[in-house]
Amino acid sequence: MNGNIKKLLVVCPNSVVPVWPKELKAYAGFPYEVHPLLGSSVKKKTEALGNWKYRDGRLQVAVVNYESAWRMEDELRAWGPDMIIADESQRIKTPGARQSKGMHRLGAIAKYRLILTGTPVSNGPLEFWSQYRFLDPTIFQPSYYAFRNRYAIMGGFQRHQVVGYQDLPELVQKAHAVAFRVTKDEALDLPEAVDQYLFCSMDKQALSLYNQMVRESVAELNAETTVTAINVLSRLLRLSQFAGGFYRDEGGKLHEVSNAKITLFKETLDDLLGAGKKIVVFARFLPEIGAIVEHLEKTKIGYALITGAVPGEARGAEVDRFQEDPDCRVFVAQEATAGLGITLTAADTAIFYSLDYSYANYDQCRARIHRISQEKKCTFIHLVTENTVDEAIILALATKEDLASTVVDRWRTLITDNQ
Repeated sequence: MNGNIKKLLVVCPNSVVPVWPKELKAYAGFPYEVHPLLGSSVKKKTEALGNWKYRDGRLQVAVVNYESAWRMEDELRAWGPDMIIADESQRIKTPGARQSKGMHRLGAIAKYRLILTGTPVSNGPLEFWSQYRFLDPTIFQPSYYAFRNRYAIMGGFQRHQVVGYQDLPELVQKAHAVAFRVTKDEALDLPEAVDQYLFCSMDKQALSLYNQMVRESVAELNAETTVTAINVLSRLLRLSQFAGGFYRDEGGKLHEVSNAKITLFKETLDDLLGAGKKIVVFARFLPEIGAIVEHLEKTKIGYALITGAVPGEARGAEVDRFQEDPDCRVFVAQEATAGLGITLTAADTAIFYSLDYSYANYDQCRARIHRISQEKKCTFIHLVTENTVDEAIILALATKEDLASTVVDRWRTLITDNQ
């Protein structure tokens, strides 16, 4: 408002790029224009910046993901941001990574810098250095190795392994000297449950196949004399499967058509587990659950599981293990199976990998962690594939729209709006 900042660059994970325009629209108390730099073409992103004319009094906000930021470092430097925000700054915690080095160099040109993260460190205090190198390089030693020698105790083979830490009170004092931290429990104005939406995008080939399915569905429905809920739901079922990344053809063969959502899930889960949390994951389809479980087993993350295939007598033991065993970090549940009668309050965070149109199912799933005996505020994270039926489902659930009117009266809008 004082005119000190005319251009703001926000660098964040790809899934968060579409979130910033929505949050600015909801909360910004100042005039602004925002450009989310989406897609894979650096040339198009560069052209968008170059053609952007400044309008007096309006803050220019460019939002780009970390991978693109280091690839178009020269172009961003030429644009000349007055302020740079590194959102989810744990993405630059590795000193030698290209995106970390790129952010260090970009930070040097901006008058103002800010990092935002709920998990600044997950594997040890040395992860502070790279983030603070971007934020303010004068706080810690200019060299990572000097920083490591100051605060780490080295040992192991040729003394290349960190075996302990030293002078941690000094490190903490320096880190918090320029930090403001508030937890969910300390945020008195925070509602008891918070909804968060993370986005991913299909690649061109997968999106082309999805849109082909849309056109075929519309054609089939238009050809029918009477459109019923069953007709529409069967088409939406196929599109929902596709948005989740998997599709079973008429012969029963399973195809992985896109890895966008499972990649987003892995990144989200990694951040949450790094914060020391237990997580409940709800998914609608078994192939999605299979991919989630495969990742958990590959990364040796302890989990419990309830699907329709798990016998009723075995489900209680799965719940008890998640509630009581600290090594059981994730509870994976099929939405239609585990939405009733179980308590999962060892977690205060749930991920909805995919959803159906039933608000009753959705509400019951939320109640597994948001219920009596839950002592913390809850967070519900929804993974959304952009330009697919996922967005229509989220909208219908958010407005508690009646299922029958949704799929019968508005079916054309639901399908065609997401091409």
